[in-house]
Amino acid sequence: MKILQALFFPPEQPGGVSSMVPFIQEDFKQNGWEMDLFYLPKRIRNKGVEPYPFQTLNMSLFEGHPIVDKYKQTMMDYIWWTEMRMKQDYDVIHAHHPIAALVMKYLFPHTPVVVTIHSSYENELFLNHVITKESKAYQFLTSIYHELEETVDQIIVVSHAFKRFLSPHFTRLDEIKVLYNGFDQKRFRPSNRRNEVVQLVTLCRLVPAKGLDVLIEACSELKKRGHPFMLHIIGDGPIRQKLEEEAQRLDMFEETIFYGYMLHPEQFMPFFDVFVLPSRAESFGNVFAEAALCNLTIVGTEIGGVPEQIEDGVNGLLVPVNDVQGLTTALEKVVTDEAYRQQLADKAWKKSSEHYSLDRVIKELETLYRMVK
Repeated sequence: MKILQALFFPPEQPGGVSSMVPFIQEDFKQNGWEMDLFYLPKRIRNKGVEPYPFQTLNMSLFEGHPIVDKYKQTMMDYIWWTEMRMKQDYDVIHAHHPIAALVMKYLFPHTPVVVTIHSSYENELFLNHVITKESKAYQFLTSIYHELEETVDQIIVVSHAFKRFLSPHFTRLDEIKVLYNGFDQKRFRPSNRRNEVVQLVTLCRLVPAKGLDVLIEACSELKKRGHPFMLHIIGDGPIRQKLEEEAQRLDMFEETIFYGYMLHPEQFMPFFDVFVLPSRAESFGNVFAEAALCNLTIVGTEIGGVPEQIEDGVNGLLVPVNDVQGLTTALEKVVTDEAYRQQLADKAWKKSSEHYSLDRVIKELETLYRMVK
């Protein structure tokens, strides 16, 4: 079989889906399958003029909002680029973004199209204070789910919690498959670290949805309790300056290192002790599985797909969203007790190795591709 993996972001993007799919491609090719990657280059903007013909929604009701208009233009760009570059047929197209899925099915109606919905764009925009739930943009983006349901051949989501979250937007929920992401264990490997002071690390885009304001405040409380540690923040984003100012205000600046954008953070992850991310939303939370494969202790929030990875007190710690005191107490447990910290890390590594391996994903995808073909 010949498969096309249709991305939105280029595969050189760090982390997330775009960096994961090339490893899927490599394993499939080793198993004798043909597989290509396709994506919209960053330089392709405002080139397309052919509109996507929505089947289930009236586009005129939403036009005029800048996010909607940008989304519409991006779909036209994807159509333009696909028509210009796609010169061969495939047995199955697996899209990893709604735009890629809808455009591919529109241009190749007789080819089975599978789409994995990896995140909720409208919820991210809402949590990052970009749009409200009453806005045209929110209504348009949630309408996209029904368009997918009526258009593509198979929908996949990345956790059971995310499937429940999306359930109001689908009419045939039982047809949606849950397929956890998988990770190449050659990229995420433990190291024999020996840190005299506990090293905390977080890795994400610096936006309000990731809850880093809660993390800095919790670390400030941890410092007041007299526990030594360092906090490493890897990533960049629109609230970086605000977070740096907050660290300064809370007397956390000396204990906090802001790295900014890093191309291959997985190379540094094994040298830390604890991964912590108090997100306000996560469809799955790839970075928790990646940190677990590096044998770090993981601390997260009771949100989205994170509790499907972390069993509180068994292979990590969970705290409620926006709970500064709860996060402080959780961090205190793992900072002050090395044996407990390592026990959690070892069990997290075991679960991630068994449940989130790339080999498991390859087998499940092989079965799925044969089924839709």
